[in-house]
Amino acid sequence: MNLPKRNAIQLILCLLLAFVFTPQFVSAQYLLNPDTVKAGKFDNGKMWAFDFPPVNYLEETYGFEPSEEWLEDVRLSALRLPGCTASFVSEDGLVMTNNHCAEGVAQEVEKEGEDFRNNGFYAATLEEERQLPDYYADQLVFMKDVTEEVQDAIDKGETETEKIENKEAKIEELKTKYEEETGLKIELETFFNDSKFSIYGFKHYTDVRLVFLPEERAGFFGGDFDNFTYPRYNLDCSFYRIYDEDGKPLKSKNFFQWSKDGAKEGEVIFTVGNPGTTNRLKTVAQLKYLRDVAYGNMAFLFDENYKAFEKYKFEYPDKADEFERFRFEIGNGQKVFTNIVKGLNEPYLVARKQAFENKLKEAVDSDSDLKEKYGAIWETIERTTNELSDYKKKITVYKPGRRGVYPEFLKIANKLIELADQLKLPEDERDEEYKGEKLDEYVSKIIPEDYDEITETIKLSVFVDFVIKNLGPDNFITKDLFDGESGMEAAEDLVDDCIVKDKEEIKDLVAEGADAIYNSDDPFIRFFLSTKDELEKLEKLAKEADDTQDVYENLLGQLIFEVYGTTIPPDANFTLRLSDGILKGFEYNGTITPVKTTFFGMYDRYYSFDKEYPWDLPKRWQTPPAELDLSTPFNFTSTHDIVGGNSGSPIINKNAEIVGLAFDGNIKSIIGNFIYMPEENRCVAVASQAMVEAFRHIYGYTKLADELVNGRIPD
Repeated sequence: MNLPKRNAIQLILCLLLAFVFTPQFVSAQYLLNPDTVKAGKFDNGKMWAFDFPPVNYLEETYGFEPSEEWLEDVRLSALRLPGCTASFVSEDGLVMTNNHCAEGVAQEVEKEGEDFRNNGFYAATLEEERQLPDYYADQLVFMKDVTEEVQDAIDKGETETEKIENKEAKIEELKTKYEEETGLKIELETFFNDSKFSIYGFKHYTDVRLVFLPEERAGFFGGDFDNFTYPRYNLDCSFYRIYDEDGKPLKSKNFFQWSKDGAKEGEVIFTVGNPGTTNRLKTVAQLKYLRDVAYGNMAFLFDENYKAFEKYKFEYPDKADEFERFRFEIGNGQKVFTNIVKGLNEPYLVARKQAFENKLKEAVDSDSDLKEKYGAIWETIERTTNELSDYKKKITVYKPGRRGVYPEFLKIANKLIELADQLKLPEDERDEEYKGEKLDEYVSKIIPEDYDEITETIKLSVFVDFVIKNLGPDNFITKDLFDGESGMEAAEDLVDDCIVKDKEEIKDLVAEGADAIYNSDDPFIRFFLSTKDELEKLEKLAKEADDTQDVYENLLGQLIFEVYGTTIPPDANFTLRLSDGILKGFEYNGTITPVKTTFFGMYDRYYSFDKEYPWDLPKRWQTPPAELDLSTPFNFTSTHDIVGGNSGSPIINKNAEIVGLAFDGNIKSIIGNFIYMPEENRCVAVASQAMVEAFRHIYGYTKLADELVNGRIPD
């Protein structure tokens, strides 16, 4: 092909531009010069601990300087629930959290004939409010820094093991001391890689009663498809009430008033919550371990199960709904783990973490005192991380977890081995559940009631590949157990050869005694018995490496605090945090998001998907009443730094008024596990206006709306 010179040059330029701007090319590591990448100011996030409030930063950034009284009121108005956050929103003990935080526990008070999932729940009177069994809410009322006492104990240790033992002993001593002195529920919390220590004292409320729960289709509109996305249209809220020891609604001096106008663009607003876990202060070596082993393995299990059950829906159409429900149950974990690993595989993000680490190393190298104390941190952590990688790959296989992604065959085999260990003992020396009639009950329940062989075989096919991934094809386990096979082929052969799938065969085996169990040809029993001795050695080695790493992580935390002070927040650990932010959209799919959605948008989505699941609506929502203002803000997105555990976090303005309720993040927020990227990381929340509007005009629950607006039970 002969082209004029000018046209040839234009063609070459076009091809080069197309190549350069191909996404895969842009993210390719060979284009990246890590030496030119700089760490961002907020790479370590904005989850400010109340122990180290960012007063100067807030004043410089927003012109707002929170007083000690403001911080105390906000802290006392917030609550911690099992796995979630909540807050007082009325002087009469009314508590706000998410629907998805309450859904499971609320079903425990569901009466015969009721259907909370499809119909929701509302207690119109105090007498109708239902106490939740074995449930609690904790209010942080006491904090005390005990770093000096704990660190002194650590420093007295001669070896890494002694240091850890001294630390644990001192922690138990301090907890006992403050429990006796205060009468509170005491926890010792750690910050900055276990280099700062605080005693936290909680008022522990156990009389918690359900007030309101929306229908699932309103509280989780869009289902797993819309999870971690935005725009959203969810009434993801629920309400409890806390009662005092006399059985009366708790009178709470500290609670968040309801904002009349909601959040405004440009104003500073705050989440107050208990973010679960982040790994932002880990070394780059530790992040690579998380990528390849810890999170890498969970991502594999969740993602492969998610895909497998999609595939087998079509091979077993009578089980399609059941398989889809399972995918729904693991969908959140699948998105979390796979996106964390995806982020940890992004060279640019890793380079930003490396840039932060390099600045710390430079600070150490430029100061002889720092170098003497901290110089060995990175080499030691990298060495122990490499050791842990080797150990944990095998441990994870030899000692599988109890999450629903693991096949039941493994759990049943483990229970039989535990049973054999007990049967070897004289009956009077056995644990209670292995004696007399209880033994028969144990055996009869060893296979769960909901056991389904097809489902468990699919999970097993994934586990087979998981074992090969971690041990390799030449390991004795993969050769002996799988006979060179993989996936479903290996799984089906294992199930054909096993005993643990059949209750009667299990009973017969148990009747023959402990030796019969130990000598069984069942492949799953053989699997655990053949790895038992090596597992014990590996766990001992892993503990030694963990102990060493723990000591040097402590030193890393001390160094970070010494260099940066409180300008960097500590990693999240399910302690109460304050995060600042503003309303702000983000770019996606070639366009931008609105900072708020409205009821109009929800109904558009409902009709656009032809009213089909998961975009169908409960009956009372389907035809909006004339009184409902469809332009009311429904959900909004903001720059707040949140992760799991923040669910149910109140979002307040600087007057400590409720403007929203956090319930999710966008897909880009998931990498917040190890780095906060304010350009893309977003919090998603229910707008305060939406809750009141829905209660008044869709549900007709004016009493609940009035209590929120006025901060007390209406007369």
